[in-house]
Amino acid sequence: METRSTGQRATPYERWIHEQGIPVIEGYGVTDLQQQPLDHWKNLGSRAAFVHLKGMEGITGMYATEVPPGGETRTEKHLYEKVVYIIKGKGTTQFFGPGEGVNSCDWQAGSLFAVPLNAPHKFINTGNEPVFFLSVTTAPLVFDLFHNEKFVRNCDFQFTDRYAGEPDYFSKDAAVEKGLWEVNVVHDAPSALDRLRRRDNGDRPDEGQGTGHGRGYNIIQVEPCANSLITHLADWPVGRYAKAHHHGGGAVLLILRSEGYTLMWPNELGTQPFAQGKGERVVKVDWKVGSVFSPPTGWFHQHFNTGKEPALQLAFRNGSRLYPFGVRRAATREGVFKPVDEGGTQIEYDREDPEIRRMFEAALAANGLKTDMR
Repeated sequence: METRSTGQRATPYERWIHEQGIPVIEGYGVTDLQQQPLDHWKNLGSRAAFVHLKGMEGITGMYATEVPPGGETRTEKHLYEKVVYIIKGKGTTQFFGPGEGVNSCDWQAGSLFAVPLNAPHKFINTGNEPVFFLSVTTAPLVFDLFHNEKFVRNCDFQFTDRYAGEPDYFSKDAAVEKGLWEVNVVHDAPSALDRLRRRDNGDRPDEGQGTGHGRGYNIIQVEPCANSLITHLADWPVGRYAKAHHHGGGAVLLILRSEGYTLMWPNELGTQPFAQGKGERVVKVDWKVGSVFSPPTGWFHQHFNTGKEPALQLAFRNGSRLYPFGVRRAATREGVFKPVDEGGTQIEYDREDPEIRRMFEAALAANGLKTDMR
């Protein structure tokens, strides 16, 4: 079998997703996940679709699921990590074991949580509208290593060092340190950064040139369930955009607030692709709440907020500080916060292509806004 996107022989994971009888959505990004076609997935007992973007590169997997009012998924377990974001609806996830124990985690639109590794679980819709949620996994790594579905999805080993059925597992307080939030459930991810800032006396970092991804660009890393697959929340103000940078593939970016676009281009095009006459090779992904995209390995990418409220982005990726993942370390060793001319992979504002700023100001003007860039 050949993959549709590359023409190369399919990996075990790619063969598996194409054998499941549900849509496989491909490309650089998806503007509106809820408008994509779904079909009944026997394994899950619900309507679903795989999202297989170019930048995921066999590191992360993703699928969207819809559960009708009063419905539930089939109970499943698997040897890959899974992080879930609830886009619409409310309900609960039940976890079975170890032994006869049953635990549960209630959620609503905006909830973010992980499923403990290989823990049997099912999703139940307790509301009056369909539930729609996104799951990001490490399934490609596991399927490509073992290429045996029965082993991956039916192994009985219990990872009690990660989850032993503790009654407070999904309710205990988060452990918070600078830039890191160790917590198994975030009940309202869209408000999490604001709540943390209020807790810290309302301080809002205002990053200057040469630090971080831009002035006012704030990040908190969220690490659930002793995973290597973690998330981070990033927000930035109206009228601003982030500095272009590149790193390894596998990161999945979901927009939680505002609207705008992201530019992506291979780093071999240089730091000024438009000025070099290569602008036709720059990929533009328009986004709004519910959009998802994934920058490929070594591609510069740059996020632009053209909406009337601060942008908020949820990133799913490897790169845990608590449980470091070797592949991610190698992919980021050049330094995503270090300028290109100092050996890093970030383009400072005063080194970027002049067309970047012109495009942004025109997009803002179309929305009746002005730039807040220095």
